[in-house]
Amino acid sequence: MKCVISEQLKQRLPSGKFGVIRYHHIEIGDSPQMLRGRLELFQESLHIELQEKPIADIPELAEWRRAFKQLGTDPSRYRPSSESLYRRIQKKHFIPSIHSAADVNNFFSLYYKIPLGIYDLDRIDGTVTLTVGMEQDEYIALNGRTVNFANKLVSKDERGPFGSPIVDSERTAVTKETKNALQIVYFLPSTSEETARRQLEAIQTMFVQIHGGEADAQLLV
Repeated sequence: MKCVISEQLKQRLPSGKFGVIRYHHIEIGDSPQMLRGRLELFQESLHIELQEKPIADIPELAEWRRAFKQLGTDPSRYRPSSESLYRRIQKKHFIPSIHSAADVNNFFSLYYKIPLGIYDLDRIDGTVTLTVGMEQDEYIALNGRTVNFANKLVSKDERGPFGSPIVDSERTAVTKETKNALQIVYFLPSTSEETARRQLEAIQTMFVQIHGGEADAQLLV
């Protein structure tokens, strides 16, 4: 399954870097205590930090807001998912454990302060293209709302859009029945390729340790 960046996205966000990891023969379930514990402790420490440090002062979150503006997206109306997580934690609305795959995603999103998406690979058809959405691009999101992706960063397959660094779709949602998955990592545009590869390897390693199976990663620039 091929993943590419559209020319339109390269033009609007020339320094954009994206990681894709394909997982096969995995077992998703309740998160092990190690992961749940790390996620809980990390959120508690972040909550304390965020009482003294405004969200706007976090460089990584500010950088993704600037990237959204470059794409034509209003980041105050449609926030990067990493910022949304931080805002929840600031209000002490801690993110509960969902299942092992979602929890790994949330942990690394908080740790690196970047959006991540995870999708059921068996619900994706054909080539995946990361692009800038058009007026007709929309889907029912995980929150049950229909979201339009005109002038927003979006991932599309042959059936249409399915993922974004804002909120993902119901169509390709990962569940405990998922056996093959695709993970998309939205690196900070300022991140060096070497650092991006290291982060990609760390994410892949933890995911496979918890879920088993095989994985292969690719950096798209």
